[in-house]
Amino acid sequence: MTDPGVVKMAKVLVNYCCDTKKGDLFLVNGTELAKPLIVEVYKEALRKGAHPYVKVLFDGLREAFLKEAKEFQLKFVSPLTKYEIKNVDCVVGIMAPSNTKELSNIDPKRQALQQKAQSKIQETFLRRAAEGKLRWVGTMFPNHASAQDANMSLSEYEDFVYKGCFLDKKDPVAEWRKLSKWQAKIVRFLNRKKEIHIVAKDTDIKFDVAGRKWINCDGKNNFPDGEVFTGPVEDSAEGHIRFSYPAVYRGREVEDVYLEFEKGKLVKAKAARGLEFLNSMINMDKGARYVGELAIGTNYGIKKFTKNILFDEKIGGTCHMALGAAYPETGSKNISALHWDMVCDLRKGGKIYADGKLFYRNGKFLI
Repeated sequence: MTDPGVVKMAKVLVNYCCDTKKGDLFLVNGTELAKPLIVEVYKEALRKGAHPYVKVLFDGLREAFLKEAKEFQLKFVSPLTKYEIKNVDCVVGIMAPSNTKELSNIDPKRQALQQKAQSKIQETFLRRAAEGKLRWVGTMFPNHASAQDANMSLSEYEDFVYKGCFLDKKDPVAEWRKLSKWQAKIVRFLNRKKEIHIVAKDTDIKFDVAGRKWINCDGKNNFPDGEVFTGPVEDSAEGHIRFSYPAVYRGREVEDVYLEFEKGKLVKAKAARGLEFLNSMINMDKGARYVGELAIGTNYGIKKFTKNILFDEKIGGTCHMALGAAYPETGSKNISALHWDMVCDLRKGGKIYADGKLFYRNGKFLI
C-alpha cells in the first residue's frame, strides 16, 4: 500500500507547486530510491491531463562519468538536453541520494569543467523560469543517506521532511498560502529599500539592492520553502562574512567558510577544511566570485542544520547568500555555472539593517 504521506506530497507538488495544466510537457527527475514519489507524481500529472515522462539517475553514474570521461566528453552538451530545456513546461526534481559523499574524491577541476560546460543549459532554465514559461520545483524524498547526514533515524527524518513541507497539516496548501501572505508584507517592505547591512559574529557586510526585486518563496520552486531573496547589485558587496555551518556543495563539505568582498568581488576566501575545493569552484568562471543571491530564511518549522541546502537555507532565523548564478526575475545580471548557497545563523546576536534602520534582530523580523 502506498504511503498516504507520499500521495499527499505528490498532489501538492503537481497541483500547487507546478500548477500543472492540460497538455503540459512534464518532466520528473529523480533517483531510483525516489520511486514511490516518482510514481505518484507521474500518476497525478496524468490525472491533470499533462504529458509526463521520467528520467531516473542510477547510483554510480555521476561518479563513473566524472572519473572516466575524457575532456571532450566533460565539455559535451547533448543536443537532446538543449531541446528538452527549451520545450519542457514543468520539471519536478526529486532528491534521494543513496550516498551523499559519492563525489568526495572526484578532482574538483573536472567537476568545474563539466559544470561550466552546462552553464548555457542553466541560463536557459533560469531565463525561461523568470519569463513564466517553465514551472519547476525541487524536493526531497526521505531516505537513509540523508537521515544519516542529519543525525536522525529514517522515521525521524520522514517526520522532519513532512513537517517542513507542512504535510503534517490537514490542508498543506492553505498553510503555504498563509506563509505567502506574511512573506508578501516583508517583500513589500524590502522592495522599497536600497541597502542591506548584515552584522553578526565575524560578519559585517553591505549590499546595494536598489532597483532589485525581492521574491516571495512560498513553496512554488522549492518544497519545502520559506525565504525571501533578491539578487544584489553585482559590484556592491562590501565587507566580510563567516558562515555558521559547513558549506555543502554536491556532497562536498567546506568547513568554517570566511569570505571578504570588495566592489562586489570575492577577494579573499578562508576555510578550516576544503579550501582547495572552494577555490576550484569560485575560479570556474568570472561570475562565480560575485553574489547572485541574498536571502533570509523564514521557515521557523525548520530549526536544525541537516547538511541539505534545500532545508538549511530555509531555517527561520538565518540568512544565506549564493556565489554565482542569479535568478533573472530579481533583476540581477550575474551569470555563472556555479550557484552555491551558504548559511549564516543570526539567532544569537545577528542583525540586519535596511537603509540604516534595524528591522531584523536575533532571527526575528521587527517589522
